[in-house]
Amino acid sequence: MMHMVGDTGGVKTPESQQIVAMAMETHFSYPDHTLRPAFFYHLGDVVYFYGEPKEYYPQFYDPYVHYPAPIFAIPGNHDGDMTDGSPPSLTAFVENFCATRPYVTKEAGETERDAMTQPHVYWTLLAPYATIIGMYSNVPEGGRIERDQIDWFINELRTAPTDKALLVAVHHPLFSGDTNHSGSTYMLKTIDAAIQQAGRWPDAFFSGHVHNYQRFTRNLSGRHIPYIVAGAGGYWHLHYMAHQPDGSKTPVPYNMPDAGITLEQYCDDRHGFMRLMVTPHQLTGEYFACPRPHESWRGAAERIDGFVLDLHSHKLTKGTDLR
Repeated sequence: MMHMVGDTGGVKTPESQQIVAMAMETHFSYPDHTLRPAFFYHLGDVVYFYGEPKEYYPQFYDPYVHYPAPIFAIPGNHDGDMTDGSPPSLTAFVENFCATRPYVTKEAGETERDAMTQPHVYWTLLAPYATIIGMYSNVPEGGRIERDQIDWFINELRTAPTDKALLVAVHHPLFSGDTNHSGSTYMLKTIDAAIQQAGRWPDAFFSGHVHNYQRFTRNLSGRHIPYIVAGAGGYWHLHYMAHQPDGSKTPVPYNMPDAGITLEQYCDDRHGFMRLMVTPHQLTGEYFACPRPHESWRGAAERIDGFVLDLHSHKLTKGTDLR
């Protein structure tokens, strides 16, 4: 069991990030320990706007001071972006997530969360029932992956255990129906080419960057592959979905035959987060939407989407509430 979301940094108004963090914390109160997340996997943009070390305390350590599990991460574009006078790209991310030993960094202030010891800014997490390949799609809009990382990605796909779920996390989304960023044709072509060379398709893809929730299904010769955007983890400004020519909201499900995908569900008016459960047989995903800061807050989040992917047949079904 894990939490997953990106774009959390509460740089302008921290209330949305705090509400999401509090809702995630409620999942640790379940009497059934198997329903308590083992970790939080962050999909990038930990801090805004230029990965500054001074922003790690207010935008990361303080909001999750009561989150009781480890927090892993891949960098987003804002974690690697630079401005005049800022440290070199990814300096603070590496210090706080890729340390050579666990210790409390100066950015952590009075909190007691140790720096993570991830091996690199792109890296593979080997969990009991899942392999998560985390990529760094760099700073430019639409993403950019250099040749050394592509070669690494191909090798990780080829050598990943075949008896576990294979998940890919990358900040820039391959598909998106929003009006702000949209999906990246470059990322889609680059990752598809690497997959073809490796000869191994992942079971699901997860991205942030777009500040909302979207779940797509890609049907490849009967194999269902979820492509999920979960980038509404706390940054104040949400990104809205494109409307139809008549001004109506995009329906779900919504087939896009030119892309070979179906938009199954989305949420563009509230912040939220994902909870994923992986077993030897299936991947179960849920998305929880949280109240906005001006709404009544009682610690509850609404489950608005769920799915189950059979890891043997590679078919999707509608998920049931894990609680």
